[in-house]
Amino acid sequence: MAVHAEALELQLLTSGSDASRRRFRHLRRLLFVADCTTGLVSGALVGGVAHASAAQTLLLAVVLAVAWPVAAFLCGLYAREDLRAWASGVSEAPKLVLTCLAVSWPLFGLLSAMSVSRPAAGAFFGALACAAVAGVSRSGSRMAAHRAPKLRQRTLIVGSGLVARRLADRIQDHPELGLTLTGYIDDFQEGVEQAPDLPCLGGLPALSDLVALEQVDRVMIAFTRAHHEELLRALRVCRDAGVAVDVVPRLFEFLEGARTVDQIGGMPLLSIDAPTFSAPARFSKRTLDLLGATLLLVALAPLLALIAIAIKLDSRGPVLFTQRRSGRGGNIFKLYKFRSMHVGATVEVRADGAILKTREDDRITRVGRLIRRFSLDEAPQLLNVLIGDMSLVGPRPLVLAEARALTESWQERRADLRPGLTGPWQVSGRSNIPFHDMIRFDYQYVAGWSLARDVEILLSTLPAVLSGRGAY
Repeated sequence: MAVHAEALELQLLTSGSDASRRRFRHLRRLLFVADCTTGLVSGALVGGVAHASAAQTLLLAVVLAVAWPVAAFLCGLYAREDLRAWASGVSEAPKLVLTCLAVSWPLFGLLSAMSVSRPAAGAFFGALACAAVAGVSRSGSRMAAHRAPKLRQRTLIVGSGLVARRLADRIQDHPELGLTLTGYIDDFQEGVEQAPDLPCLGGLPALSDLVALEQVDRVMIAFTRAHHEELLRALRVCRDAGVAVDVVPRLFEFLEGARTVDQIGGMPLLSIDAPTFSAPARFSKRTLDLLGATLLLVALAPLLALIAIAIKLDSRGPVLFTQRRSGRGGNIFKLYKFRSMHVGATVEVRADGAILKTREDDRITRVGRLIRRFSLDEAPQLLNVLIGDMSLVGPRPLVLAEARALTESWQERRADLRPGLTGPWQVSGRSNIPFHDMIRFDYQYVAGWSLARDVEILLSTLPAVLSGRGAY
């Protein structure tokens, strides 16, 4: 989920208003249609691979159209989803793999009973086809659900300080979450940080009326100076009304990689383990980099060749643009990118050291604007990954002016790992993310690094890139 990527870990306390249940039922219907489509398409493809007859192929399509939704239901793909799954579906990937495995063996038995010439190949391909088609069709269902106004959740923020403002900005920057901000409430509004277009709906006592009038589907509690008992009363109001509640925990900046621990005397705890960059961990990360970069370069070779030709035809100058960047341990390396600006264009730097980027920039070429839209200008950095200057996932590779602007000691921790082709800043909005927030995300990523987190970011990168959010 995007808010997770912004490091605003939201602890779900309650869920289940009638409106929310209607939304999830509608989403399940969309997912059911997507799963039936998955079965039909995959069955037709399996028939071709297994060398089945037309009648056998039709039977396979019908059987999979029924079997795939049933297997998806049994493997938990229709269970109530949290915000992260609602946003992207990345968190359901393990269940999707389990469903494919569950379907492959019965499919092999069915193909063998049909006496087709290639039952094993058909079953293996069927599992892959189901995974690919289900991933695409379910993503399409979520996109349709996110864009339906009646499915969006009316969201109220409790709090009016800096963290509440930051949370509001993240929600507004990530419409794919399906949340619509209605306003905020707080008893203490001195030095209010909220945007002018986000109305104040009163103090905490107003929550009861808002919930009673069904004006709120979800409540998010950011930092507020309200008394502990008043917050507990607000939570009880939401729980009794079936309104979902999310809480931004204290010290949320350090909760990357945090895990829930069993209660101690009835008090739940979040445990933050000390990060360890052991030799096996570094080896596994480097292995993932080498395999991933090699496969991507081979798969994208035709597209990269077309981009190179288009750049040469569009404007004079070299195809590649190189720039000195700050890498692991502060070492300087040469970063490769496709040239997206006219030759001679200067790079503007703000007072905080960050590169100045705008949507309407006449320095960018026509081809450059297109490849930036889908982050294809970054593709040559796969060579940096193979060389060892970069990783597939890591902190953002800073230009030297940005690196010199980092003055606090904790910011140096981001240089403990190689800079990445993608990272938390990429899946969180790219250029829409303020420079100081991006540095904080990098620190949280390094402080809570795990290989599983790298895989999660890689899976989240494609939807983020296709959305075009913050790409300019």
